[in-house]
Amino acid sequence: MLTIVIPVFNEANSIAELLRKVIKVDIFKEIIVVDDGSTDNSYNIAKKFGIKLLKHEKNKGKGAAIVTGLKEAKGDIVIIQDADLEYDPEDYHLILTPFKYGFDAVYGSRRMNVHNNPYSGLSFYLGGNILTIITNVLYGLRLTDSSTCYKAVRREVIDDLNLDCERFEFCPMLTARLAKKKIRIFEVPIRYYPRSKKEGKHITWRDGIQALKILLKEKWNH
Repeated sequence: MLTIVIPVFNEANSIAELLRKVIKVDIFKEIIVVDDGSTDNSYNIAKKFGIKLLKHEKNKGKGAAIVTGLKEAKGDIVIIQDADLEYDPEDYHLILTPFKYGFDAVYGSRRMNVHNNPYSGLSFYLGGNILTIITNVLYGLRLTDSSTCYKAVRREVIDDLNLDCERFEFCPMLTARLAKKKIRIFEVPIRYYPRSKKEGKHITWRDGIQALKILLKEKWNH
């Protein structure tokens, strides 16, 4: 079974459509939505779908919401799904295929699909590429898109990583800890429909700096 963990913070404009798409995917699955202290109607909208719904009374950050969701996961494989509409849940099929051949971690790469609009803004695009390059150099990897939302990992593997993140550092922390445990990460091309900061994109350059700090800290943290 696939567990889909969806961290949500003020996504009232997109959460209903996103959940309809996730539910529609023809895969045996568990859906866990973690409302991270939203101040809009996100929680009440999600509640109408009858899925497992968790709530932080105060905003703690995307990473903290993911960690909360992971603690409740029952599936053999866990994937992270953003609550916006940048990623297509139908790509779960592509992401799950490598697990049949023994892989323990699969990332959906936006860069491997040449038909994608490459970025929602130049700073986001360059920042993601720079972090991917740094990740590869530090950990001896060959990833094309380390910052992708679509990260799927076997649950026993991710449970063993003891993730303790709060904001967007979940991505670099997960990749770093997988690499240090010699878990090979397989990439597959996915579709990507980027949104701009004006459309509600939450990540900022400060999160990029924090991601870099996490990569460096994890490299020499034993």
